[in-house]
Amino acid sequence: MSVMIRPLQRADREVWGDLWRGYLAFYETTRPDAQFDLHFERLTDPNVTEWHGLLAVYEGTPVGLAHVLLHPHGWQPEPTAYLQDLYVAPATRGVGAGRALMHAVYALADRLGAQGTYWTTQDFNTTARKLYDNVGMLTPFVKYART
Repeated sequence: MSVMIRPLQRADREVWGDLWRGYLAFYETTRPDAQFDLHFERLTDPNVTEWHGLLAVYEGTPVGLAHVLLHPHGWQPEPTAYLQDLYVAPATRGVGAGRALMHAVYALADRLGAQGTYWTTQDFNTTARKLYDNVGMLTPFVKYART
């Protein structure tokens, strides 16, 4: 059976919360319930045009998610797409959900007129990087954050 990708819907709140909680746990962090509510609202509110949520569904069950932020870019007139989160539940890794989500993110970015799509991951995230090496190009940029 193949993986289907569809937009996140309001009825997905509980399963989305479980998936996002799994994603956050991978990065050894949590967020308060209020942030879950705020983020889900942004992802599903048709009046919020910057945020977009996708779900990967396998055998009738949501197994993965992607969150995309469309934003202006200072070097070009077109917006760019930032893939902030991509996650597939560990029990279903290997069925093609990650690859399907990546292709759906690219299609979404194209449909929205984005000039490019980019994302970050931790250097030790070897499972995801195997996928990313096949669907994207590793750049020489190094990320810094405020201390």
